[in-house]
Amino acid sequence: MLLALATRLPNLAQPKEIIFDETYYAKEAWSVLHFGYARNWPDGANDMILEGNTDVWEQTADFVVHPMLGKWLIAAGEWMFGMNSYGWRFMAVIFGVLLVGATTRMARRLSRSTLVGAIAGLFIVCDGLSFMLSRIALLDGFQAPLAVIAVAFVARDRDWFRNKLADYLEAHGMSNLDGHYGPLLLWRPYRLLAGVFFGLSCGVKWNTMYMLAAMGLFSIVMDWRSRRTAGARSESWRSLFVDGPLAFFYLVIVAIGSYLATWTSWFVTAGGWDRQWALTNQDTTSVRSFGNALASLWHYHVAIWDFHVGDYMAAATHPYSATPWQWIFMGRVIGIHVDSNIQPGVDGCDADAGSYCLRVITGMGTPALWWMAAIAVVAGLVFWLFGRDWRFALPLAAAGAVWLGWFPNADRPLFYFYAIMLIPFTATVLAMCTGKILGPADAPPPVRRRRAIIAGGLVLLVVLNFIFIFPVASDQLLTHWQWQMRMWFRTWI
Repeated sequence: MLLALATRLPNLAQPKEIIFDETYYAKEAWSVLHFGYARNWPDGANDMILEGNTDVWEQTADFVVHPMLGKWLIAAGEWMFGMNSYGWRFMAVIFGVLLVGATTRMARRLSRSTLVGAIAGLFIVCDGLSFMLSRIALLDGFQAPLAVIAVAFVARDRDWFRNKLADYLEAHGMSNLDGHYGPLLLWRPYRLLAGVFFGLSCGVKWNTMYMLAAMGLFSIVMDWRSRRTAGARSESWRSLFVDGPLAFFYLVIVAIGSYLATWTSWFVTAGGWDRQWALTNQDTTSVRSFGNALASLWHYHVAIWDFHVGDYMAAATHPYSATPWQWIFMGRVIGIHVDSNIQPGVDGCDADAGSYCLRVITGMGTPALWWMAAIAVVAGLVFWLFGRDWRFALPLAAAGAVWLGWFPNADRPLFYFYAIMLIPFTATVLAMCTGKILGPADAPPPVRRRRAIIAGGLVLLVVLNFIFIFPVASDQLLTHWQWQMRMWFRTWI
């Protein structure tokens, strides 16, 4: 995490202007900080903000098509450092560092290896996409760490439950449950925490709900398998009807409560979009059933849903649109910012005469990491389905659920940086596969040495590749030739 902070914090304020979708989120966060809800901004507001005029918002509420929490997190940095490029990007750094820590802990929990956990964390440190989203005020960089923490708590709950079953057997002097169901454990603290963090992640962007659904099913299956392993035999099937509803409460109901809590500022203020809808629609079923506040929020959510799946988005186009299939292999990356045509002698440009320099921020993963992770996913599926290794099931199910959830919307513009929800899990699978290459510590020294060279070489390749692409992810000055060296495919331009 300290290494992640050291790579992500320097020159955070560069470029100083509002770039890419910061034009939405940085301004929404600033008005949320002052009013509790987002307001519209006039044309030319970006230039006004750079000139120091930060209170030029309009009096009308803005129709924001994502939940509130991401804006509040950006606003925290603005509250500390002001409405400037450092302020609206600072919390992205903090959550980028948190993503590294959460991935490390999740991988450590799954693999039971501190080394494998550290490798997974190092992969995220050296991932170009994770790096980019750690230095820009976009929502996805906040969504992913919260989702990874939630999944890590799901893994922790699985171990906690099995330990409780073991404690029960030991306390009763039993070698196994001998066909009995075993203890009913109503209190599941780590499952509760998982529900809280799933709700918070949905409070940034909705598509975490696909991961929540997958982890809910995973948790129920793990409870059933744990009781079966403990000797419940046919009684273990009762887990589906006893532990299952409890899992639904801890994960889904708690997540809904956590999600609603992220809308607190919208509830306690009067000016947000659709906040007063119920007052003019008192005869509707939603108002009679849920009251004014929740009915208004429900109507707002319907409007958000219609925006995302409606004709407007379906007909929209974008030059950087990338399908979910392309994400896995980095088929189409995304340009975030470019300052081109910097002439020789200007801003330290040492390009040859007739050429020029440029500064770019490209949203791209580290190719060596993403391509090896794609291969590792295939290997992980084999270990899971044919080797019955549950450790690979959890990250693959988490990533697969949120990835597959995008396909029904593939007719609208989708972007590569959405894949930040995949790489913590695929990098974990790659780290665990690297651990399998390394093998047991008690292997004969010559075998261990050869395996260590291969595993270490894979990690070193990722590190070196990240160093190579670092300039196009961090707005560094490059000659046109140096930039072209890093754009290996036309679809990366």
